[in-house]
Amino acid sequence: MRQIVGNHNILFVTLDTLRYDVAHQELKSGNTPHLASFIGGSWEERHSPGSFTYAAHTSFFAGFLPTPSKPQYTKAERLWAARFAGSETSGPHTFVFEAADLVTGLKLTGYNTMCIGGVGFFNRQTALSRQLPFLFDASYWNPTLGVTAQDSAANQFSLAHQLLKASSPRQLQFLFINVSAIHQPNYFYINTLTSSPQPCDTLDSHAAALRYVDSQWPALCAAMDSRPEPWMYVVCSDHGTTYGEDGYFGHRLAHPAVWTVPYAEGIWTSTR
Repeated sequence: MRQIVGNHNILFVTLDTLRYDVAHQELKSGNTPHLASFIGGSWEERHSPGSFTYAAHTSFFAGFLPTPSKPQYTKAERLWAARFAGSETSGPHTFVFEAADLVTGLKLTGYNTMCIGGVGFFNRQTALSRQLPFLFDASYWNPTLGVTAQDSAANQFSLAHQLLKASSPRQLQFLFINVSAIHQPNYFYINTLTSSPQPCDTLDSHAAALRYVDSQWPALCAAMDSRPEPWMYVVCSDHGTTYGEDGYFGHRLAHPAVWTVPYAEGIWTSTR
């Protein structure tokens, strides 16, 4: 990351609430071909530092991304980190920033920083939901990008294209997108449930929401194509959620379905 920062645009996408088991199975079954191609064919199983959106993202921006699930790799060198005495996971390749969060650290390095919000913690409607978006030079949210919009991913990626195309070609960009489609409610991604008098989210509608996001992924690639520089990317979930496993429903709780998340990082090569 020390070589990448200053030479690459950076894309950070959180697929909010996506479970690792669903992401892995959908990719293995060939149901998410665009994501499979983008991330190089497989998700890495990791553990999130938070069981809900705010906790996880506050950790992410401080430098604590999901950690590898295998014990021998839990102290692997981090991509980025705030300077912190005694850190055991900062190393020679870590981008260490002189700020409390990555966004400010990248600003100090010359990046333009943009946030396309999704779930409620990014909607800028309360003091709490302004805290994360207002770290950025510019942040965007409206109901068409949120959890109740069935076409939220299409709208988010279209906005990304507009913003990147309009941005200065001489300034590196840090683009963060919190994809909201997989977060509840997601029942409307299964057509047979939309006419139910009491529609409910299920593991099947969770997977259907992921397939919808995958169908829109080429639009995000097109947005990245609008920039002349290469991209470094991180794509992951912030936490999973439960649908009745062991009697649990939802998240903000300690359960493997919540803390086990999919993760991918790499350098993206333009399709042009």
